[in-house]
Amino acid sequence: MFDKILIANRGEIALRVLRACKELGIATVAVHSTADADAMHVRLADESVCIGPPPSKDSYLNIPSLLAACEITGADAVHPGYGFLSENARFAEILADHNLQFIGPKAEHIRLMGDKIEAKKTAKRLGIPVVPGSDGAVGPDDDAMTIAKEIGFPVLVKAAAGGGGRGMKVAHTAEDLSMAISTAGNEAKAAFGDASVYLEKYLQKPRHIEIQILGDGRGGAIHLGERDCSLQRRHQKVWEESPSPVISAEARARIGGICAKAMQDMNYVGVGTIEFLYEDGEFYFIEMNTRIQVEHPVTEMITGIDLVLEQIRIAAGGDLPVAQDEIVLNGHAIECRINAENPVNFRPSPGKIARYHPPGGLGVRIDSAVFQGYTIPPYYDSLVGKLIVHGKTRGECLMRLRRALDEMVVDGIETTLPLFRALVREPGIIDGDYHIHWLEQYLAGGALEGR
Repeated sequence: MFDKILIANRGEIALRVLRACKELGIATVAVHSTADADAMHVRLADESVCIGPPPSKDSYLNIPSLLAACEITGADAVHPGYGFLSENARFAEILADHNLQFIGPKAEHIRLMGDKIEAKKTAKRLGIPVVPGSDGAVGPDDDAMTIAKEIGFPVLVKAAAGGGGRGMKVAHTAEDLSMAISTAGNEAKAAFGDASVYLEKYLQKPRHIEIQILGDGRGGAIHLGERDCSLQRRHQKVWEESPSPVISAEARARIGGICAKAMQDMNYVGVGTIEFLYEDGEFYFIEMNTRIQVEHPVTEMITGIDLVLEQIRIAAGGDLPVAQDEIVLNGHAIECRINAENPVNFRPSPGKIARYHPPGGLGVRIDSAVFQGYTIPPYYDSLVGKLIVHGKTRGECLMRLRRALDEMVVDGIETTLPLFRALVREPGIIDGDYHIHWLEQYLAGGALEGR
């Protein structure tokens, strides 16, 4: 096992990793920008190192500063959390060059799955069903039009190196295609330094379903069921639940088995998430995330498996915690991502939290690094915290979530709590009858105006 882990992140995920380290008896090092000097994970870590000014490029993305922090403190491993450098293959390689363990997949797998075109080719080769689309990058030429007509309009133009909804445009007709490719390519170039785009069939009302996997890097891998992440705004997940209201036990076993087998064949190590669009009973691969997910707590709540702790154990050479046939999905869990944003126009609302009261009670969990008097800085994402609720059934879970949302207090800034208080009472949500476009259509209808 590791002696000391440096946590190369901030906010709730840094605190989440720190807690797992504490339970394993591992010393922790918190790194922070000057804007985060008073952060909770900095207060609770065994040691802390300031790695630069507020901009991420000068602090949390500053690899030389992170290496220096490891050297100063004697850390022998680095946990990247999510975001920042968590899917940076070169960072993993640099750590290995300095005899430091990257707590995550092999660099080759990060690089492979980070290229959306190569990831799709790999998925196809491994037997994972994929969305019909181009085999590689396309440009605004006759070949792109030929491929688009073969797929059938509408088509989705996607950045090859993208993520988070950037570099994605829909071409509803042949007349839209050239502009969609040009616009998506420009966005991709600005966001990722790579203008390459590819085409996929645009599904009309799919669900976003993801499979959580865990591999030991030695040919062993298991899946831990699915999460339904269909409630999204601008391709950003807002509400996640497990199990999905629309996936049967048979479908879960089928797609989960395919994903676990693929990870066994890859000798994949650590946690990962294989994401699909699901429509009319069929799964279509869209991407794989080679890191811990923001929404990992819902899987932990229904399986009882600490995914972050297992990440660390496996990176240290440990075995998988259970066999596939030992995994039992217990009840239902829902997570709401509560952000410091205006709930109507989603304008960021950084500032000082004047009053903070998290909900409690049986089956209620808060993953957050904020506290009363804490100031949410304007430099990073606006996440206040994640409210995760568990119940024996989905109905009980929804009732518990309604109570928890009504109980939660965050004053001094605007938050998206009113959005979730409305959603948990919506018939479509209660019935589980929603898709990836549902939330934007709901918001476009002015559902929260005047609240």
